[in-house]
Amino acid sequence: MARDAAQQSLPPGELIHIGNDTLAVTIAPHAGGRIAQIMCEGVTWLASHSDANAAAIAWGSYPMLPWVGRIRHGRFRFGGQAYQLPINLGPHAIHGVGFVLPWQVAAHTSTQIELILPLPEDERWPFGGTARQRIAIEGRTLRLELAVTAGAQAMPKPVLGWHPWFVKPDAIEFRPDAMYPRDGEGIAVRPLQPPTPGPWDDCFINTHPVLLHRGVQTLRLASDGDHWVIYDEPVQTTCVEPQSGPPDAFNLDPVALASGATASTWFTLEWLTGEAKSRD
Repeated sequence: MARDAAQQSLPPGELIHIGNDTLAVTIAPHAGGRIAQIMCEGVTWLASHSDANAAAIAWGSYPMLPWVGRIRHGRFRFGGQAYQLPINLGPHAIHGVGFVLPWQVAAHTSTQIELILPLPEDERWPFGGTARQRIAIEGRTLRLELAVTAGAQAMPKPVLGWHPWFVKPDAIEFRPDAMYPRDGEGIAVRPLQPPTPGPWDDCFINTHPVLLHRGVQTLRLASDGDHWVIYDEPVQTTCVEPQSGPPDAFNLDPVALASGATASTWFTLEWLTGEAKSRD
């Protein structure tokens, strides 16, 4: 894998569509199983692939697995053995392997799709296993689910999440409980600290829904994961990334996932109506 491979171009390839009268979602299975675009009542919510925005790391909404964020220098230990993952952004290994590999379509209806990815069993990820995701629309809600099941051997417990590149909202409502500081290499470390004012490129502990406001629309984000990364430094986009654990988790929180066991998480995106807005 070339250094900074995460910055290399990744075109969408074949697109698959699901939707209803309110939501239209376009999925790019061969481009990391990512969502290429979400439209609510004609309003686009994601930064699309384009000639000027072609990097694998920089468009749509992609799954992060079997790790999120950066693994420091791509190195960690598991089962008494040292491992070296390929370096794909600067000096670190970022966002796992799923966001650049082609996923297989396991099922597809007008309002949902299920995708599957046999994980590598080589230097990219020496443990194998299988990843699955489900993308489903119900009314004004888009529900995303991710799961990784260990194969014949145990693996570091995967940390799962999503990396949506939202078109810059007019406002964001975010009430985190705590924040991971970053060290000189930009890696999240402990102990946790009180949240500092933005702009951010940081991981937080957050147990509340996040609201994004754009024009007359309000998007409510919720997840069973209590780690959220907010990256709002770019002028035109904001990333709001729910995760089941922190960056560099294989070093910060080394836990094993037994052979045959599954790690999973979910994420919902709900476009609120006037009555729901007033409740939130």
